[in-house]
Amino acid sequence: MEQHIEVIGLGAGDMEQLPLGIYRKLKDTSRTVFVRTIDHPVIQTLEQEGVSFFAFDYLYEQETEFESVYHEIVKVLMEKSKSESIIYAVPGHPMLAEKTVQLLLEQGEVQVDLVGGQSYLDALFTSLRIDPIEGFQFVDGTGFSRSQLDYRHHIIFCQVYDRFIASEVKIALLEDLPAEYPVTIIDAAGSKDEKITTIPLEELDHSMEISNLTSVYIPPIAAERLNHTFARLREVIATLRGPEGCPWDKEQTHESLREYAIEEVYELIDAIDEQDDHGIIEELGDVLLQIMLHSQIGEDDGYFTIDDVIQSITDKMIYRHPHVFSTVQVESVNDVTTNWEDLKRKEKGEARKSILDGIPRNLPSLAKAYKLQKKAAKVGFDWSDVGDIWKKLNEEIEEVKEAIDTNNAVELEKEFGDVLFVLANLARYYKINPENALNQTNQKFISRFSFIEEQLEANGKDIMQTEIEEMDYYWEKAKERE
Repeated sequence: MEQHIEVIGLGAGDMEQLPLGIYRKLKDTSRTVFVRTIDHPVIQTLEQEGVSFFAFDYLYEQETEFESVYHEIVKVLMEKSKSESIIYAVPGHPMLAEKTVQLLLEQGEVQVDLVGGQSYLDALFTSLRIDPIEGFQFVDGTGFSRSQLDYRHHIIFCQVYDRFIASEVKIALLEDLPAEYPVTIIDAAGSKDEKITTIPLEELDHSMEISNLTSVYIPPIAAERLNHTFARLREVIATLRGPEGCPWDKEQTHESLREYAIEEVYELIDAIDEQDDHGIIEELGDVLLQIMLHSQIGEDDGYFTIDDVIQSITDKMIYRHPHVFSTVQVESVNDVTTNWEDLKRKEKGEARKSILDGIPRNLPSLAKAYKLQKKAAKVGFDWSDVGDIWKKLNEEIEEVKEAIDTNNAVELEKEFGDVLFVLANLARYYKINPENALNQTNQKFISRFSFIEEQLEANGKDIMQTEIEEMDYYWEKAKERE
């Protein structure tokens, strides 16, 4: 007889729920019966009837991670199956939340047969009185990420073996739910020992009795409690632009929103410069609002959706980071930058004819000068010595003076432009963004000048009637205060 592994599901409850055919297989003494865990009412009853089992509970004590336990179980089963046909019994149904069964099915050496076993989901749905068609998520408590949880649906955590796992589940849920949110613990669903208890989330790992038959149920959550999730934001924006939405939002277009996009980015920069965390949160939200509004307009017009926007940037990040998502090796940040530019050129193909293409037309002039020189420098069009840039600055300043002497306004404007262009290049050499640097100086000027105004007003003086010497005095005081 060909050697193989027969996987049997023990069901979700006690002997009363065990099919007769499976009972007979387990009573057959001609084959060794392995069980993932002996902690199951069917196993306990059969042991009283004289049936012996080889259990893997000892591995849970030896290994530090469940994944290691599962792989070790499969390793033992594969070795044993080489000399005899064996039975492997698992709680519930073999194809429901049984990682060891999945690993057995993935190997191609030994034949694996599956024999049913009642899924405890039927009993759970009955006990909890929920209809899964409303939306249902079944989550492995030993291995999940918070991002995969959809709180708008019924959620059931299985594999909640002990208080440590219960604690991990609780900590993840507390990121999204209030401590008092009701959760339900179900033990031995559908059996005569069934226990159902509803407690506040914060007590999930306190005093509950936990076994391999324990599950945790999270009822669907009201939309207003999900305002911190992306899906909820998307719904709100769609509502604002919908038939019963806001008249202002409904009449907006890509063109009408342009000015707001610029304003919100500058307000974000202000919050960053002020190191205002709460301000950064608010301004990032305003920037995100612009993205969501433009995406909703695209969806309303039938051209694109926020999903297209997200896929575009996700694909781009993966493609431009082959050293993270593929096998490309890099040694330094310079390697990363070089790869990025090469991949970017391949992406754009024939769309860009010049190295200087791709700089936004409406970028502020100082920032554009910085970007132009940065792009040119990447292909070697750059000063070899910073001293030469300083010489060039002095040369341009002399040309400004000459234009002043000749009283030529047109030439004067051009020469001042040349000075600013060289200053942008100097800033680039010293790894300073000139736009940011000038913005900081502007803010510093506003702060100092405002101090002058405050001091003059406190002394009952009109700034329009104040001598420059007195204003200079308060200017120096403002500097000292800084």
